[in-house]
Amino acid sequence: MQNLDIGINPALRQEVVFLGQECTPLIIIDDFVTDITPLRQHAQQSDFQPDEKAYYPGLKAPLPKQYVAATLTALYPLVYQVYQIPKHLRLKPQNLFMALINQTENTLKPLQCMPHFDTSDGHYFAFLHYLNPQQHGNTGFFRHIPTGYERISDDRRENYFNCAQQFIDDHGSPKQQYFVKSDAHFELYYQVPYKANRLIIYPGNLLHSTIVDTTTDIDSSAVSGRLTANLFTSFI
Repeated sequence: MQNLDIGINPALRQEVVFLGQECTPLIIIDDFVTDITPLRQHAQQSDFQPDEKAYYPGLKAPLPKQYVAATLTALYPLVYQVYQIPKHLRLKPQNLFMALINQTENTLKPLQCMPHFDTSDGHYFAFLHYLNPQQHGNTGFFRHIPTGYERISDDRRENYFNCAQQFIDDHGSPKQQYFVKSDAHFELYYQVPYKANRLIIYPGNLLHSTIVDTTTDIDSSAVSGRLTANLFTSFI
C-alpha cells in the first residue's frame, strides 16, 4: 500500500468543552488534516476484520503508521496541557485502528447495549477522527443515574459495577438494541456530531457510546459507512 502524505492543518484550532456536572475537558478539532482523501482511500483499500477479543460492534483495520505519527506528534502537547498530565509521564500508544460498525441489533451482546468506558485509568485517552462525508451517528456521553458518575475512575469502578448490576437485577437486562437516548439507568447529557475531518479527544474513563443510526451506520463499506480513525493512548 502506498505511503501516505499526511498533512496536519497548520492553522489548527481547538475548542475545549467541559462536559457534564464533573466538567471533564473534551477537545474538538475541526479540519484536522489538510486533505482527508488519502486517508479515506487507504481505508477503502484496507482489509477490515472483526475483532473477536473486543466488544466493538464492527470491523477494524490497521491505521497507517504515517498518520499515527503525524497525529500524535501534533496533539500530544495539547493533551499534556489540557489534562494537566504530569511531565514525567510519557505517551504510549495502546490501540490504533480504523473502524466500521456493522453489527445488527439482533446480534448484540448485553454489554454492547449499554454505554461503556474504555478503562478506569485516569491517564488513558481516546482520539477519535471522523472520516466520511455522509451523515452518521454522533458520539454520546452519559451519566450513570444511580451513582451520578460520568467518569469511572479506579476508586469508583467497584461501586459502579455493583450499582449497575443491582439496577439490572431490579429492572431486567437492557433491550437488545443500541443505546441512543436517556432512560432510567443512564442519562445522555452531551453529543458530538459526526462531521468529516473532525477529531475529538476525551478521557477513556468517560461513559460514552456511539449514537448509532441503524439506517446509515450499520455498513461494512469504507466508502459509505461510519468510518473512524481510533487512537487510544496512555501516559505512563
